[in-house]
Amino acid sequence: MLIAETDNFTLNSNDAPEVSRTDGGHLIINPKVSVEDRTKLSPELVIEMALFTNLAGKAMKDGLAERGIHLGRINYQDNGNWRAELHVHLYGRAVDASYQIYGEPIKAPRKPEGKVPQEPLMDEDCVAIKKKMIVYAGAPGYESLHLH
Repeated sequence: MLIAETDNFTLNSNDAPEVSRTDGGHLIINPKVSVEDRTKLSPELVIEMALFTNLAGKAMKDGLAERGIHLGRINYQDNGNWRAELHVHLYGRAVDASYQIYGEPIKAPRKPEGKVPQEPLMDEDCVAIKKKMIVYAGAPGYESLHLH
């Protein structure tokens, strides 16, 4: 589900997450134009991606808290192992997680077929995150994002 976007990036929930909803959830930031990695972005796009990632993290943490999911932190990862183009994972790390235990590394398979099914975020979770993003995008420093 598309949660938010800027002129150059999108934030989506993951339908086949690596972290279940109750363990903290999983979001992905994608550039609208495919590039190999962040070194292929212009300096302006690097700044936009960093601001968008920061905004998404704040909104994820606070939006999910309203839904009863309390994140101790978020792991931000730019992997590119199975999909060799830039995308940034936001793995929520719930303090009371039962599978992806808080404070331990993510249990990630070496190949896609080894993935353990996890529960995706609910539409209501994504709406809560989007509402927070809209509010936080009005804060000083985020004006350049053109969130829509």
